[in-house]
Amino acid sequence: MLISLIPMNPILLSVASLLLLLVLPIAEAAQPILFQNVRVFDGVNSTLSAPTRVLVRGNLIKTVGPEITAADARVVDGRGGTLMPGLIDVHVHMTFGSMPITTLMSPTLTPAVAESTAAIEAKAMLFRGFTSVRDVGGPVWGLKAGIDSGKYSGPRIWPSGPAISQTSGHGDMRLPSEPSRRFSGQMSHAEKLGAGFIADGRDEVLTAVRENLRFGASQIKLMAGGGTSSDYDPLDVTQYTLDEMKAAVEAAEDWNTYVTVHAYHPRSVRRAIEAGVKCVEHGQLLDEKTLKLMVDRGVWLSLQNLMADTPSMTESRRQKRQPLLVGQDFIWPLAKRLGVKLAWGTDFLFDPALNIEQNDYILRLKPWFKPAEILKLITHDNAQLLALSGPRSPYTGKLGVVQEGALADLILINGDPIANIDLLANPATNFVVIMKDGKIVKEMRL
Repeated sequence: MLISLIPMNPILLSVASLLLLLVLPIAEAAQPILFQNVRVFDGVNSTLSAPTRVLVRGNLIKTVGPEITAADARVVDGRGGTLMPGLIDVHVHMTFGSMPITTLMSPTLTPAVAESTAAIEAKAMLFRGFTSVRDVGGPVWGLKAGIDSGKYSGPRIWPSGPAISQTSGHGDMRLPSEPSRRFSGQMSHAEKLGAGFIADGRDEVLTAVRENLRFGASQIKLMAGGGTSSDYDPLDVTQYTLDEMKAAVEAAEDWNTYVTVHAYHPRSVRRAIEAGVKCVEHGQLLDEKTLKLMVDRGVWLSLQNLMADTPSMTESRRQKRQPLLVGQDFIWPLAKRLGVKLAWGTDFLFDPALNIEQNDYILRLKPWFKPAEILKLITHDNAQLLALSGPRSPYTGKLGVVQEGALADLILINGDPIANIDLLANPATNFVVIMKDGKIVKEMRL
């Protein structure tokens, strides 16, 4: 078939375009949805509104107010329940959390199988009310594309792509039989799967960061210290030189986004801050001096509430985790008192049985936060961290609030979560409606 390269006459082109529009079917606009008789938690205020109405048109909250009418809208009667923003978890690993480490490291695991397995858990996560998540390391590109295209059901994903680690760092997931790529010329199984990049030296770090940005990373995840889910790096070690870390920050900032780091102790975090990192994941071993430095520099602390034991945790992981369990009881109230920018996430790894407890982990904040503070943290505040990606954010619009013009990611709860925060722990029973991007994905009859 020959295709003419001669420019078409503009008039003929206009006529052809008009004829094409007449032939092609016109997509119908989604029916507006009017929530009535609801009390709103808007993501910011510490009290619920008086009974009101919320109109959703397309994927946006169009209007909020008691006098709203819309003859063309489908009406959802909230019967006095609470309408609030969708939940946000800013520290997930969609693939790592969907399978045990033995499956992940199996030589027979293919990217397609990993994606389909993660897709099952992604749908379950959405039905727990989590409409947005930040994936901070692992194979995620195919899953995210599948969710965004409608192939899969799941939350919006802010992807980091493969976590970037030095040799012997927290993201070095090589098997004992796999020598360094520098000596063998072979990528490890985990790298081929997209679990992480092993990058040493400024040049390799730049390449790894740019590779993730090329595929659509909304932020960059770097391993800056030891961890509890890895075999070769003790908890106390500091990872990446200042120059290597600065290289990652420079490459990310050139793309108008930021670097977040895995780190627990002061030395690794202070080096990361000096390099220009904008967020720290974990930090359970930080001291007051380092937390004050984070406040001064406006650095976020993305914290979790870890458990002493999980279904598939090895004895070595249990022992490595003990100092963190002691530290987290100290760090949450101290960081709150000092005014650190706080975000919340779960960080489930290699224990699929844990996923159903995602909502329960919200309640672990009760010793240090009032119910309204918890709700604000897991909606509005977490959304502010997502917004740190700036133009690299994969979605346009405001999240974490119930306000005119915000994206329509909403949950209708049968009850008042400010009076009873425990309602969040049973989404199957208490979440009457879950809406993502203006579309109802779950609806129960009251």
